[in-house]
Amino acid sequence: MINLEVRIDKWLWMVRIFKTRSMATEACNAGKVKMDGQNLKPSKSVKVGDIYNVKIDQLNKTIQVVGAPKNRVGAKLVPEFCTDLTPQEEYERVKALRTSFEIRSHGLGRPTKRDRRQIDYLKDYFGED
Repeated sequence: MINLEVRIDKWLWMVRIFKTRSMATEACNAGKVKMDGQNLKPSKSVKVGDIYNVKIDQLNKTIQVVGAPKNRVGAKLVPEFCTDLTPQEEYERVKALRTSFEIRSHGLGRPTKRDRRQIDYLKDYFGED
């Protein structure tokens, strides 16, 4: 395997997994970027053929390194540098979570800040099957 000498946080930003490099760095520091079950530091160099598991919100994305661009690439060029190995069932699970809605009894009005936090907690808790 060829060492590309590109940091994982920079590579994730360049292939448009994250919108900003600081978001990619924060994800690495928070343990949301893994390889073989091990958390990665933002300074880890990527290698061709490596497979990374990246958690973005509730989506567990699996990507394989094909190459490293010199700069951030356009969306059409992303397949030249990474392969998405995420199963279709994962995308369907996340889509189902986003399309579901809460049912509130008529006349209760808008949820309070406390209610919203409890709803978000339950969504996160039950959304992680």
